[in-house]
Amino acid sequence: MSINQQIITIALVVIGTMITRFLPFVVFRSSRPTPRYITYLGRVLPGAVFGMLVIYCLKNVSVLTGSHGIPELISICVVVALHLWKKQMLISIAGGTVCYMLLVQLVF
Repeated sequence: MSINQQIITIALVVIGTMITRFLPFVVFRSSRPTPRYITYLGRVLPGAVFGMLVIYCLKNVSVLTGSHGIPELISICVVVALHLWKKQMLISIAGGTVCYMLLVQLVF
């Protein structure tokens, strides 16, 4: 990429990021109540994303070969325990990821 293409790419990424960050504040002003469907999405989407992440992470696990899914099972247990303890999705995901990586790199 030339320097001009790099500058244009960075500018477009900055503009795209700013639009996605500021658009909700423009569309949903504080003077009006938040629409019910937006409140509903805010309530159900975190769980849906978490479920989709679990399915994506486990789609290629084979219990008949290799480590038989043991690192994945241990990491799932860590995620569940962290989530029940802290009730923070980000901590749960990060803890499970760190646990899985340590198990795969150092144990299995």
